[in-house]
Amino acid sequence: MNYEWISEFWHFRELLYFLAWRDVKVRYKQAALGAAWAIIQPLFTMIIFTLFFGRLAGVPSDGIPYPLFSFCALVPWTYFSSTLSQAGNSLVSNAPLVTKVYFPRALLPAASVLGGLVDFLIGSVFLIMMMIYYRVKPGWSLLLAPFFVLLMVLLAFSISMLLAAMNVRYRDVKYALPFIIQIWLFITPIIYPVTFLPAKLKHFLALNPMAGIIEGFRACLLSTHMDWGLVRVSIAVTLTLFIAGAIYFRATERTFADIV
Repeated sequence: MNYEWISEFWHFRELLYFLAWRDVKVRYKQAALGAAWAIIQPLFTMIIFTLFFGRLAGVPSDGIPYPLFSFCALVPWTYFSSTLSQAGNSLVSNAPLVTKVYFPRALLPAASVLGGLVDFLIGSVFLIMMMIYYRVKPGWSLLLAPFFVLLMVLLAFSISMLLAAMNVRYRDVKYALPFIIQIWLFITPIIYPVTFLPAKLKHFLALNPMAGIIEGFRACLLSTHMDWGLVRVSIAVTLTLFIAGAIYFRATERTFADIV
């Protein structure tokens, strides 16, 4: 990764905007409910989690109503998981563009990452409505929420670069990704708070960068306990994945047109 790559991104910024907007339009093309799907998916998942984990299993929620507790985590998680699903296949699905036109190939996964923010913003509006309904007032920590959103976007882009580059050479990635995302859901503190886990498991949980991001995002909005140790590890892992993803993507980028 070098400054030339970053300058190319800036030079092609208008193309990035066009690709991101195209992804948004394609996602809702001929969809009867349109952008409502950005709310429906996390909403129905929240209802299921509330019934089975909040009521039947009695999973704690740090004093926050369980529907709000889980939905606050599902909004960033839905963005993250759907982005990986789309960005991981972005190079293969745009094969004609990759083989015929020159541009930084990383713009394709980046467009999926940026386009997904539309759904995230729609889900966030509904989240605010839920906070008003449950009369939960955020404190000064709300000012830190944009930081965790940016960290989430950086993590999504980092892993998307790895997946998209690997998927060009190994098409198994497309089939393995849904399974990986499903497993990832349960090792991320969405259904449960970090305080629910034994101390030994917390050390392993810290290696999951989404754990610190979701806990931090939830703490900013709901004024719950902020585990700064978990957040610091998430930042370190995210930066490591970004560097690794950029290096791997750059190393394999020249072969995309021949393989895809």
